[in-house]
Amino acid sequence: MVISDDKTFRDIQKAFNSKFPYLKLEFYSSRHSEGEGSPIQERIDPEQLLKTARQIHNKGNVKVEGEMKVSEFEQLFHDKFGLNVQVFRKSGNLWMQTTSTDHWTLAEQNRKGGSSELHYKEKYRT
Repeated sequence: MVISDDKTFRDIQKAFNSKFPYLKLEFYSSRHSEGEGSPIQERIDPEQLLKTARQIHNKGNVKVEGEMKVSEFEQLFHDKFGLNVQVFRKSGNLWMQTTSTDHWTLAEQNRKGGSSELHYKEKYRT
């Protein structure tokens, strides 16, 4: 996943979601504390260019691995690119911030989201 000022937040979200279909990224104007969620009013419009909200304007390629912990992934985006990101996981028909499970890997989060969606569809099948 290439991070550069000419990309939109939506570009990054799509690239991430193509690898982890039961996870999504949201970007925020300020950083959240460990174990806490990010307030919705600080969410950045996904159509904005990255350069509008970054403090660090490095260009780089992020190799997103399933074995990476959510907390490590979020820290990497903050430290290397000056971006405040929060990972969300699909839970039934809702998206939940992964605040209490940031110690899980991205692959674990994605598996949980997939099984949650499957369970939801089976439960509410008409």
